[in-house]
Amino acid sequence: MPINILMPALSPTMEEGNLAKWLVKEGDSVSSGDVIAEIETDKATMEVEAVDEGTVGKILVAEGAQGVKVNELIAVLLEDGEDASAIDATASAPAATPAPPSPEPTAPQATAPESPAPAPVAATAPTPQAHARASNGQAGPRIFASPLAKRLAKDAGLDLSALSGSGPHGRIVKRDIEIAIASGTGKATPAAVAPASQPAAAPPAAATAPQAMPDDKVMALFEEGSFDVEPHDSMRKVIAKRLTEAKSTIPHFYLTRDCTLDALLKLRAELNGAAPLIDDKPAYKLSVNDFVIKAMAMALQAVPDANVTWTEGGMLNHRVSDIGVAVSIPGGLITPVVRRAEQKTLSVISNEMKDFAKRARDRKLAPHEYQGGTTAISNLGMFGIKDFAAVINPPHATILAVGAGEKRAVVVDDAVAIRTQMSVTLSTDHRAVDGALGAELVQAFIGSIENPMGMLV
Repeated sequence: MPINILMPALSPTMEEGNLAKWLVKEGDSVSSGDVIAEIETDKATMEVEAVDEGTVGKILVAEGAQGVKVNELIAVLLEDGEDASAIDATASAPAATPAPPSPEPTAPQATAPESPAPAPVAATAPTPQAHARASNGQAGPRIFASPLAKRLAKDAGLDLSALSGSGPHGRIVKRDIEIAIASGTGKATPAAVAPASQPAAAPPAAATAPQAMPDDKVMALFEEGSFDVEPHDSMRKVIAKRLTEAKSTIPHFYLTRDCTLDALLKLRAELNGAAPLIDDKPAYKLSVNDFVIKAMAMALQAVPDANVTWTEGGMLNHRVSDIGVAVSIPGGLITPVVRRAEQKTLSVISNEMKDFAKRARDRKLAPHEYQGGTTAISNLGMFGIKDFAAVINPPHATILAVGAGEKRAVVVDDAVAIRTQMSVTLSTDHRAVDGALGAELVQAFIGSIENPMGMLV
């Protein structure tokens, strides 16, 4: 029977996307794994692979269509021996393509990196069918997964019910398990499954949030013809939604300290001067931000109680330091994650961040490269900003805002001296990180920044 090809969910926050380009046409034969289309999400332009083999019977959403909803029917694949007459009547009608969104002015948001919440990554969206799913051996819904995927998930301690499948009809296959392991998603935790004898407590009902001023009333405040309306793109809408959720649901509080950079700047110059040449170019060029990433990773290891994520069912205590770093791109922000940063050298962190930044601006990052993380860093020092407070990126419990290094007059041994100072502000989720614990984390961070040789050990 004909196989429906649906608009895939290529990131956990994706609700709709743009069908940038079809790489096949009606009548073409495709095999599982063939790239059939390019989809623009709020973060990147990504290739979509076929999960079945057959002949493209009908393309229902035209190339260039915008605002295509996740799981909307976009094409139909015919199996061997079938012709166009086998296509269901419901699939023959072209899917509606939403018009560009109407302008929705919102109040300005504080600068802060945004990253999607960690979730299982799948190359294509699971189909909505709920029948014929094989059991994963646990109580609860039956899971449609291959035997190999089940075994790999069991060995890795993954919860199959938390994963989405990229195989035929949403089947979880080996590739999905490998992606989940690499991205650190889908781990079975006490928060994910409540004990049968003690059901997980439902989160309290949220109070009715205040509504923003309607568009027409906002526009009425300005003289007609004195402004132009630019509709929000998908990235800006996701950023606005995520920041509003973060400030509405996370009790923020802030801790600010100054740290002295002179020893770090001296060591940085020495290390960059000693960098070996590869093809007449230095093998690395360290920035202050590279030291900041490493110092934050080490601080989380020194203060493990702050390396956490709040969930309603329990606290997630992270064993590694996965550091998200805000990167400005046209239209918004993205937060690629340096995995296990505490284990990496400064040169590896530096080169990894340069690669992330380049591919982020080209919108070529894969979802597992910007999902998750145990904390984040937002550095506006290069813009001359002295200090600021960043908005926490769920599911993180902390984010470090970094200001510019500048020469200031400070008191040293009861005398005024000139030192290079940098202000940092830690935003914390008070549910997970209390004031004293947050102060301990900041102190550990400053200890590494002011004694940078410890980051080389």
